[in-house]
Amino acid sequence: MQGDALRVRLAAPPVEGAANDALRRFVADQLGIPISDVVVVSGATGRRKQLSVSGMDHVSAMSRLLPDSDA
Repeated sequence: MQGDALRVRLAAPPVEGAANDALRRFVADQLGIPISDVVVVSGATGRRKQLSVSGMDHVSAMSRLLPDSDA
């Protein structure tokens, strides 16, 4: 966590959406949801991204992404 943002380091290159796909896949895997439920809503071409996760509230998502915190 960095402020109110989750910091994720990816190995995928930022070419043709590969990094966005890797991020969506990572978040979906961590949350146990289909990748189609994770959408990049802003920052698709930048380093800072905002994601939308369908079918899960913010607190539940953050507690799964950060199990050792009080999200």
